[in-house]
Amino acid sequence: MSDELRRYISQNSHSVSGLLRHLFNLQRPFLLYTDLQKAFSHFAEDYGNDADLVVLQEFFSRLQEAVLAEPWICLAWRPGPGRWNYLRLHREQLHLETLTPGDYLAFKEKQVLPANDQEPVLTVDFEDFRAAPYRLRDEATIGQGLVYMNRRLAGQLFRDIKAGRQSILDFLAVHKLNGQSLMVRDQPPDFETLRQTVQYLSTLPKTKPWSEFATEMSRRGFAPGWGDIAGRVRETMRLLMDLLDAPSAESLEAFIDRIPMISRILIVSIHGWFAQDKVLGRPDTGGQVVYILDQARALEQEMRQRLAHQGVDIVPHILIATRLIPEADGTTCDQRLESVHGADNVRILRVPFRHPSGEILPHWVSRFNVWPWLEHYAEDLERETLAEFGRRPDLIIGNYSDGNLVASMLSERLNVTQCNIAHALEKSKYLYSDLYWRDHDASHHFACQFTADLIAMNSADIIVTSTYQEIAGNDHEVGQYEGHQNYSLPGLYRVENGIDVFDTKFNIISPGADARYYFPYSVSEERLRFLHPDIDALLFGEEPAADRRGVLEDRNKPIIFSMARMDHIKNLSGLAELFGASERLRELANLVIIGGHVNPQDSQDEEERGQIHRMHGIMDQYQLDGQMRWIGSLLDKNVAGELYRVVGDTHGCFVQPALFEAFGLTVIEAMSSGLPVFATRFGGPLEIIEDGISGFHIDPNNQQETATRLADFLGAAAADIGVWETISDGALARVRAHYTWGHYATRMMTLARIFGFWRFMLKTDHRAARRYLQMFQHLQWRPLAHAVPLGES
Repeated sequence: MSDELRRYISQNSHSVSGLLRHLFNLQRPFLLYTDLQKAFSHFAEDYGNDADLVVLQEFFSRLQEAVLAEPWICLAWRPGPGRWNYLRLHREQLHLETLTPGDYLAFKEKQVLPANDQEPVLTVDFEDFRAAPYRLRDEATIGQGLVYMNRRLAGQLFRDIKAGRQSILDFLAVHKLNGQSLMVRDQPPDFETLRQTVQYLSTLPKTKPWSEFATEMSRRGFAPGWGDIAGRVRETMRLLMDLLDAPSAESLEAFIDRIPMISRILIVSIHGWFAQDKVLGRPDTGGQVVYILDQARALEQEMRQRLAHQGVDIVPHILIATRLIPEADGTTCDQRLESVHGADNVRILRVPFRHPSGEILPHWVSRFNVWPWLEHYAEDLERETLAEFGRRPDLIIGNYSDGNLVASMLSERLNVTQCNIAHALEKSKYLYSDLYWRDHDASHHFACQFTADLIAMNSADIIVTSTYQEIAGNDHEVGQYEGHQNYSLPGLYRVENGIDVFDTKFNIISPGADARYYFPYSVSEERLRFLHPDIDALLFGEEPAADRRGVLEDRNKPIIFSMARMDHIKNLSGLAELFGASERLRELANLVIIGGHVNPQDSQDEEERGQIHRMHGIMDQYQLDGQMRWIGSLLDKNVAGELYRVVGDTHGCFVQPALFEAFGLTVIEAMSSGLPVFATRFGGPLEIIEDGISGFHIDPNNQQETATRLADFLGAAAADIGVWETISDGALARVRAHYTWGHYATRMMTLARIFGFWRFMLKTDHRAARRYLQMFQHLQWRPLAHAVPLGES
């Protein structure tokens, strides 16, 4: 495209000069995708000849950013996810040049740094530490690292077998779990031994328990782990024989899935108020807590079933490591150990933050201020984990930036497979938070957080995301992880290759909603009707209450429902504003919002208090007290699930109006209940929902358009209930096919096993990468972390 553009510029200098003049007249140093599209559209209207602008239009459709400083304009052109070209054009000479990522970043830095503060900075580049032969090449396969690895490993096995090596058998010979040898006793079996044993097993009843033929199997050199009954043992051995005979990706995955490899998992989630009750809605505590608890239950059930099927008498255990908060404010956050409801062997392990003197920090700390506590926390957590498990874990799963960094520290020290889950990356939430990091440093400490993210991403064996969007965005929007490919913290360091979205470590595994609580409104026999009087009072009660505002005067209208934290990104006040501004929408429906506190004095968070004041102002401005109900209560899961269904009874809908949403657990909960959902097009919901089939996408920045789309749907549904039912059925079908915890746990366990075998097979020397990461952590992250005041909450 750049060569075609050069030819176009040489042949159409007049139109190019006119466009550049239009861009420079905006007098802005930075233009983003939407700015550039709008500017080009205005220019094209004035220019008038569309045929002459085809090449420019195509180029601009993939242009992500422009940086302007007379006489130069520098351009970041993105022909596809993860693929970037950087160009520079002189305004007068119209000579188009190609830039390196470093040159482009340096040009950006000059626009924000004072002239006397433009000394050379550290350049960070991880490209040389990545195994290039194991990199994906097709952008459609991004996030499918498991599939690719299976193919590569199958190919490696084929080459090993051809060379007389039996890698898979060697793996079985050294494999142990809880110190117990599994599957083979001493020496790995040869093909003939396997063949004879399969013949022996075919003489036994398929349901014969392992214990009844264990002696014979031991004599043949086999240990428990092949299966709980003769039929399953025979199946597993046949899978191995197929693998040895003709390795394939499918046969490899099927056999690796049969190897008992994981019984101890450590899940790390440090910040916020992490507990099972009375925490949702508190600062830094939201959907990720629900996600982690549901994840742990699903993983424990999956491990228990797999170990039982393989005939292994080992009880799985999961620890969810978080922070102990002595000043627990009525929660259980001051308890060291807490059993997780609905699980047999899942516990929350809380470890406190300690001052260098050993004194425990008693109060809650914002996620933006946890950094100086983490190194000592990691040491304490390692000690506590080993004590609880009696050995090192088989898998460590980090959550969010702080949990992922601690997972990196523990994984390196314990030599354990590390999986990271971001939930949300702050860099993508705040516009130019990297370039203007100094402006946010006192409140958000972004430099420290982005450095931690970079370390954790490059340390991890596995990065699990909920959607493709999270990794690589789409044709016009940059993915959260992709945003860490090339960026700069001016005056601190410049990242020229921070993360590669084509890395096989990226794997998409979408979570679900807990089916015990979130099931369709139409399943009458399971409805919690005893809760209806309380829910009716919650929605329609007229008695004054400190945790709610507004009374729904016409209770016969459908309900537009939303539930989230009360912060700027979740944009609940924006939903109230678009509802208030639309007379048509107010005639068709009521609005119910559950989020935050109604009284700003009850909030500990400055941003939340600001949103509370804004919500009150909107309700006053549009006089919404008779058509909108704002509730500040924290809901029990049973109540929340039945509330979704009650909204379904009114033929209402759920709206998720966030300015950005990494995934959207409430979207899944609402869809699981059969509610039509309108959700932000920025982030995960763009992928969860098939627009017009299983829900609708909305642009939260365009309130009028969103209000019109809601009103059109509700009006059509009022005229023909089949319109509502079609979208409801589509939502339920979409969730069943793609978003269940059972599917999540199965894929996560397969992923962990394949990566464990990958580490054994390749025996890649990561020492150089570790040294680089250690240097970066100690020389760059540690000073930033120590600069965060210890006393801040």
